[in-house]
Amino acid sequence: MASLYKNNGVWYISCTYNSKRKSKSLKTSDIRVAKHLKPHVESQLLLELSGVRKETLNLDFPALAKRFLKTNNRAKSTQELYEYVINSYLQGKSLPSNPNTKAIFIRTINACWNWGLKQGLIDKADKLDGEIRGPARQRVFTKEELELMFNEVKNEDFNAFVRFAYYTGARSGEIRHIQADNIKDKYLLVTGKTGERIVKISTQAGIVLKNQNPLWAYTKNYVSHKFKKEVRRLGIKDARFHDLRRTFGYNLIKQGISIYKVSKLLGHKSVTTTERHYAPLLTTEIEDFVL
Repeated sequence: MASLYKNNGVWYISCTYNSKRKSKSLKTSDIRVAKHLKPHVESQLLLELSGVRKETLNLDFPALAKRFLKTNNRAKSTQELYEYVINSYLQGKSLPSNPNTKAIFIRTINACWNWGLKQGLIDKADKLDGEIRGPARQRVFTKEELELMFNEVKNEDFNAFVRFAYYTGARSGEIRHIQADNIKDKYLLVTGKTGERIVKISTQAGIVLKNQNPLWAYTKNYVSHKFKKEVRRLGIKDARFHDLRRTFGYNLIKQGISIYKVSKLLGHKSVTTTERHYAPLLTTEIEDFVL
């Protein structure tokens, strides 16, 4: 049973079910609008009173973000990224101009809204429009650049780390803390971005491991900063450590290894991911043709 009443010039609806009562503002002073909204709001209140549907708090974004950031089911690096993005957004800063960084911001803000919907904390999400994935980076190293790095990167241990990363195509996070127990015959058990996976140890990678004792114990920042410092010193421009992995996959495909096998070696969840990253690169390798 539901009825309308007016309070301070605004119409409300009051609904009763099993001796429980709930009221809600219709946010209008027009009786015609109130009567139009009554059936819809009444059904929502009945669902909440009967326990079929939890009451929605309809939090604003700052309150929602505060709860979202308190969840503890994400990696430390992801948590730090979320805190940085959301705090920047709450401060009213404009979205970054860089396409990849902008995509990360949009993806993070929308993840917060989606979480709120899933948790029943909001009825409507004011999500940002735009691409949630930036354009795939296409930088690969030339043979000359690789040889320069392998021969001239200072610090024997870090030089070995760079070579091992290229010869396996592994992510930095998968090989920064290799345990001896994880090294098997011709393969390595690692835990990384996509969970546990097997990294194939090629002949060249095996030689690096054989001569590397003890194994590495690097932080993410150390690898990133050390690599950038070395390539700048060598005059190699626009280089990131992850480009070693991309070059690994690119060179294998150029040698004729199927993209399906390369996808497995890279540990991609789907060959579609591999195609998205490598199709633009391989298009430039197609020989001229006449129609």
